[in-house]
Amino acid sequence: MRERRSYIAGNWKMFKGIAETREFVAALADALPPTGDRPADVGVCAPFTSLAAAVEGAEGTGIDVFAQNMSQAADGAFTGEVSASMLLEVGVGGVVLGHSERRQLFGETDAALREKLPAALEAGLQPILCVGETDVEREAGDMQRRLRQQVGEALAAVAIEQLSGIVIAYEPIWAIGTGKVASPEQAQEAISFIRALVAGRSVEAGRLVRVLYGGSVKPGNAAEILLQPDVDGALVGGASLDPDDFAAIVAAAA
Repeated sequence: MRERRSYIAGNWKMFKGIAETREFVAALADALPPTGDRPADVGVCAPFTSLAAAVEGAEGTGIDVFAQNMSQAADGAFTGEVSASMLLEVGVGGVVLGHSERRQLFGETDAALREKLPAALEAGLQPILCVGETDVEREAGDMQRRLRQQVGEALAAVAIEQLSGIVIAYEPIWAIGTGKVASPEQAQEAISFIRALVAGRSVEAGRLVRVLYGGSVKPGNAAEILLQPDVDGALVGGASLDPDDFAAIVAAAA
């Protein structure tokens, strides 16, 4: 039996203010089975201003709360940035790092992520590292090269004993917000390759690290993707904005 427990995380992006967050978390908690009966761990990734409301609403529900970004610096003259210690003070348990929108729209680099991963781990935050190729890279046959670069750079400064504690989300950029979805076979191929990259540092970490799929996951397609042997869950975008849809994806992890 596979030792890795599935993880279903919902990335709200720039949606849901404080009032909406309170309503959503309450509705999601009602829609999910009791904590001990859930087929997967569950988390929501909320905007900075809604994190406190999400943490408060999620108390006692078994729902984890993630930020969508953080600075690698502990403090300093970095206008608009938020540090790991600030997230911890709010009560956040983890952080998404390297999402494709941060990379493409805001210039986040592999070099920055090389610093952010160790900073998050040192602070005690659960990182979800996002990696994935563009449609141009896939069509050119560069999927593996791009994943090797992203995973290798981001994990370069992470100690071997910490590797298995990282969650990695494979998000083919061509399938994010486009309605396109990687086939189960495509998801398995890429995720098994990511697992092999981690195993190149540590066989044990490669066996234990959880690798999720992200890219237009919906209740109707979640089960066939989650059935793949190396797919350990999903990073859900648009479908995570509706508590019933999100709960249905969690149920599909069974």
